[in-house]
Amino acid sequence: MNTILAPLVRGLCINASGTPRIVIAGTPGPVSQNALVIDLESAYKLSGEESGAGERFDEEAAAKALSEAYAAWEFEMSPSAADRSQMIKKQPSCIVLNRGSETLGVFWIDRDIDAARKRRESLDDSFIEEIIPPARDTETVPPALTAAGRTGVVKNRTAVVTGGAQGFGEQISLGLAASGALVFIADINQKGAEALAKKINAAQGRTAAIAVASDVTREDSVEAMFAAIAEQAGGVDLCISNAGVLQAGSVMEQELKSFRFTTQVNYEGYFIIAKFAGRLLRLQHLTAQEWKTDIIQINSKSGLEGSNKNGAYAGGKFGGIGLTESFALELIEYNIKVNSICPGNFFDGPLWADPEKGLFVQYLAAGKVAGARTVADVKSYYENKVPMRRGCEGPDVMRAIYYIVEQEYETGQAVPVTGGQVMLH
Repeated sequence: MNTILAPLVRGLCINASGTPRIVIAGTPGPVSQNALVIDLESAYKLSGEESGAGERFDEEAAAKALSEAYAAWEFEMSPSAADRSQMIKKQPSCIVLNRGSETLGVFWIDRDIDAARKRRESLDDSFIEEIIPPARDTETVPPALTAAGRTGVVKNRTAVVTGGAQGFGEQISLGLAASGALVFIADINQKGAEALAKKINAAQGRTAAIAVASDVTREDSVEAMFAAIAEQAGGVDLCISNAGVLQAGSVMEQELKSFRFTTQVNYEGYFIIAKFAGRLLRLQHLTAQEWKTDIIQINSKSGLEGSNKNGAYAGGKFGGIGLTESFALELIEYNIKVNSICPGNFFDGPLWADPEKGLFVQYLAAGKVAGARTVADVKSYYENKVPMRRGCEGPDVMRAIYYIVEQEYETGQAVPVTGGQVMLH
């Protein structure tokens, strides 16, 4: 039940504050003095018309009950001072959800995960207080026409990055954490994810990253991952579907097993991530209908043009863009934007640069690059294929992520980040 209630509570708090919030589940106990207590009896409906039919929990009815109860509490707690510049807005740090005498869930809220955990541990139910800024004359003060500092668009937001322990995923996890986000590093390589989270937290001096296990090819694993995120943070604002594999081969020689594995991870995996991310983000939307969230697929330049003897990879990536466009049309109803980023080759990542199994080593051994004598020769050959004479790097992808999050009026797009190697037309 917490995996349903926590996103509803998080949306409620986001809607009230206009900023991201962390919501974590607590242990039922004596109701604290300042807790907001809400009864959700009205959210339980009969599942059929017949007498004695079973009950179901109606998420939309629950959202309505939460919103109405919060609005009544907010009105009661609102300051009466006439000077708005001195008004302090209070928000609850503890919300208790009941059904009659039964406690359904206890949730602790704050601006970041460390503060929320501290409240839960100390049972600190003091209000979250924010100064209400003076009202602006909207007729004489036009809206800002310049973009904000781009990295700031993810500050205090909660993100999940699949395949986040290595390659582009590692670069994205590092970049988001450095920009102030809380990052769930989701990877089938749990030890690698834990090591990276430890490194990030030490560098940031806060809980900036949390490792979660996830196999994107299994629905039960992905569902459990999002349930764990809901328990620990209440929900997410940004889901980056990055996990991917590459097994190249000629259409005349590649085994079907290899083709299917590549497609399963790159294409089906994206579908599974979007499915369960969409369910979680929809719950938040029910209580925060103006809050925009994002699903971003890390695609590839191979999703924009064919790739010689690499059909399984390119085909899955082409299909991924079709999924992005389709998901975007469906999920915008819940203010969920869905976009793809199509990076060029990450030459410094393990796929290319691994000293034993990397593509540079493989291509040198196979004589794929005429005249190449060293790995450096092979790398130089591929860099010269790019008009900007270098491979795609982590910061290049991060700038595209910041743009997509900041750009509220765009969904269903495939954004190339290829140094000019692939151009849209």
